[in-house]
Amino acid sequence: MRILFVGDIFGKPGRRVVSMLVPELKKSDNVDFVIVNGENSAGGFGITPKILKKFRNYGIDCITSGNHIWDKKEIIPEFENALNLLRPANYPESAPGKGARTFMDGKIGVINLSGKTLMPSIDCPFKAADREISKLNTPNIIVDFHAETCEEKRALAEYLDGRVSAIIGTHTHVQTADAQILPKGTAFITDAGMTGAFDSVIGVVAQKSMNYFTLGIPQRFDTGKGNEQLNGVMLDIDENTGKAREIKALRINRPLPPDNKPNED
Repeated sequence: MRILFVGDIFGKPGRRVVSMLVPELKKSDNVDFVIVNGENSAGGFGITPKILKKFRNYGIDCITSGNHIWDKKEIIPEFENALNLLRPANYPESAPGKGARTFMDGKIGVINLSGKTLMPSIDCPFKAADREISKLNTPNIIVDFHAETCEEKRALAEYLDGRVSAIIGTHTHVQTADAQILPKGTAFITDAGMTGAFDSVIGVVAQKSMNYFTLGIPQRFDTGKGNEQLNGVMLDIDENTGKAREIKALRINRPLPPDNKPNED
């Protein structure tokens, strides 16, 4: 089973890159299932119902998230029916939506988790992982661990090695050079990276970010433009055992055509 995981999609540049490259990669690499982290897809903060619909049209099967999932309040009612949209499983069970689901008639499961270190304080991701794994009746499980530190991501990877097919780190927007298969068969990368404009500060207009750090004054973090890339990983999973056969980091440049809707972020 071949699975494409696309790292944090940031704003309109990220969405446009995804709209072009996901259909191409699905065809060229015989991809069976596509997961994207979409929590920054609406101008860098949250996701909207309109974007959710667009992602479906691009051939995306599952959308994971993280600490920005609640930023656009209009998405909250969508959790009732959006079976392909996940929020972190370690939010309280009373929160809207689900943190884990199965897809492809139960063949593959996806778990979304959020870290605790330097992140909003929610339930333990390790305990949440144990709980959700016990519910998913499939050996093929992909975990999106949306966390800040390398230590927490690696610790969860060691904790779950052999129990899930892959643990893909997200949140920092910087792809790490440690894609590997752990001793018991779980694929791992500390961070899949960002999909969007790399002539920026992790997606934000550079001057805005510099102003924030040099002046200490709150800024409107507008989405950057230029040097658009898709970052992510391609996974090859033995669907009978759930063990990873390959994990390959992706970093694909794609120049964008002129934007006819410059005001839509």
